[in-house]
Amino acid sequence: MLLEVDYYFAYGSNMNPLRVAERGLKSAKPMSALLRFYRLVFNKRSKGSRITGHANIEYDPASNVEGVLYKLDSSEEILKMDPFENAPVNYGREAVRLETECGVRWAWTYFANPALKQDGLLPEREYLDHLLKGKSYLSVSYYNNLERHEVSQV
Repeated sequence: MLLEVDYYFAYGSNMNPLRVAERGLKSAKPMSALLRFYRLVFNKRSKGSRITGHANIEYDPASNVEGVLYKLDSSEEILKMDPFENAPVNYGREAVRLETECGVRWAWTYFANPALKQDGLLPEREYLDHLLKGKSYLSVSYYNNLERHEVSQV
């Protein structure tokens, strides 16, 4: 059964609105969102590489994750994202509580499969650049931290 959640929260490469549009997701104008008590990590092994990582979020009571919140045309629209996230194999999808300038919203987001997590991974430059495309939805400090993040030299 599909919950009646009609938002999608992107914290990784889907913070790039053009990427999301290319993937066929029908949504209204994106907005900024904050997920409290989580941190952004790059510990999900990339397909075809055991040394580069993709974005994931993990519980951390001292951190917050910023990202882009997409208002979906319908609650079923999220099903279009599952193949791109290779859900449920690479990522599982769960509803999370977010803070926005319009108040609290519940949205779908993706968590990496624990079997594919590995410490010490770094994102590739091209991958991190997708996250940086979300600049207008992020605080200056969060964006600057992303911009300074170490990248894989492979």
